[in-house]
Amino acid sequence: MALIDIKLPKTIARALNIPISDPRRQQIKVLKKLLRKARFTEFGQRYRFDEILLSNHPGKKFQQLVPTFDYNKIYDSWWYKTKEGIPDVCWPGVIKFFALSSGTSDATSKYIPITKDLIRSNTITSFKQLLSLTKYEHVPKSAVGKGWLILGGSTQLQKGPTYFAGDLSGIQQKNIPFWFQGLGLYKPGKKIAKVKDWATKLEEVVNNAPNWDIGFIVGVPAWLQLCMEKIIEKYNLNNIHEIWPNLAFYVHGGVALEPYKKGFEKLLGRPITYIETYLASEGFLAYQNRQDAAGMHLALNNNVFFEFVPFDQKNFDSEGNMIDDPEAYMIHEIEENKDYAILISTNAGAWRYAIGDTVKLVDRERSEFVITGRTKHFLSLVGEHLSVDNMNKAIEMVCDDLDISIPEFTVAGIPYGNFFAHQWYVATDDKADAEDLRHRIDTKLKELNDDYEVERRHALKDVLVKVLPEKTFLDFMDAKGKVGGQHKFPRVLKGKMLEDWQQFLQREGLH
Repeated sequence: MALIDIKLPKTIARALNIPISDPRRQQIKVLKKLLRKARFTEFGQRYRFDEILLSNHPGKKFQQLVPTFDYNKIYDSWWYKTKEGIPDVCWPGVIKFFALSSGTSDATSKYIPITKDLIRSNTITSFKQLLSLTKYEHVPKSAVGKGWLILGGSTQLQKGPTYFAGDLSGIQQKNIPFWFQGLGLYKPGKKIAKVKDWATKLEEVVNNAPNWDIGFIVGVPAWLQLCMEKIIEKYNLNNIHEIWPNLAFYVHGGVALEPYKKGFEKLLGRPITYIETYLASEGFLAYQNRQDAAGMHLALNNNVFFEFVPFDQKNFDSEGNMIDDPEAYMIHEIEENKDYAILISTNAGAWRYAIGDTVKLVDRERSEFVITGRTKHFLSLVGEHLSVDNMNKAIEMVCDDLDISIPEFTVAGIPYGNFFAHQWYVATDDKADAEDLRHRIDTKLKELNDDYEVERRHALKDVLVKVLPEKTFLDFMDAKGKVGGQHKFPRVLKGKMLEDWQQFLQREGLH
């Protein structure tokens, strides 16, 4: 019996059977397809898409003629028109959906255009990931035809003058294929998925948990962990497998799983398979398609054209802002184990758009990447170049050494006399000594990052650790109106968010 026995619509099946070719050829094919579709848009006419299509080297010509954009630049120049209902701006037609980003680092939410073409591409990439499970070994076949608990944002969207806006997870769930819903695989179902209030939605999920046979769980680790804890508590269980015996897969993304894993696994009755995805508001960019793979396979042949900007002082300022004309390379031109900021062009009218993530190529042959952080979520006060990837790994190593769970943490750079220090805020409900954690985290980071080790002997004078209950982090997110769905606590605090956090701790008597 096949591991997966799901008959797909013929149009989807054809889309999944794209012949495999080398990464450069796949990407040029994608770029030409995007350019042809958007050539008569206002953007395509401004930046001479016809001329690019006639070029012998369309990738290079595209980079010469089209500038790079961050969110503010492309919104202020182009996307604001699509929000006003003007058609054919950056992509053919009227944009009817906008994904509201979670806005962890910025005060206001961003409106990211979502088209039917993009939704279809995201769905196709989802199917590719599902089919990749046929290559996994030692996974229970019984789980595959069971329910998928997708704990995302509300499918009840905000209505604008000419559009609807909400979490991408909510928009995507609202557009789940009818046959997937018809098979009864999708949980919590349309009614509960529409609920906007996170506490109410969570209560509904907990109340309905005994009625569902769940094989897959999908969502941000912090909120899924809270959901499982409440189910276990309500039904007086030892672990989640007592109510969902077929649970075998956790599909996660958007935040590194390592800090959550120890606490997460305490809720399980047996090991499950973790599958990482890279589903940004702007599109489904990569997914883990091999068991125990070091990275995620980039979706090179599904309507996303990728470029990579070296994440260094030549291309970015000290605050993580990209310069106006950065070096940019295609997939076949980049080096392994080097940090790059990622640019994407998509079938939703994003063009040479910096999504703010940094990635690293870890397997050239398989086009596999890992996410290493955010361009603005890193610490380099004095040249220590500390990435979120470094922080996650250090926390994971400390958790393993002490057999404790640290599901949340955040770090801020602060003045320290005439020099600087790193202030860590660590969440754990296990017994932990702040001084011991301080020493261990510092030691691990020195092992992981040579620049950090050098600067700890010079201008980075100290590492400070404050241990807090996990609830403190969740309460702060609640106070900011960022509970549930795709909302994540930032790993690095700067500017206004740092001020708000410090004031919150003072009000709670924890500063």
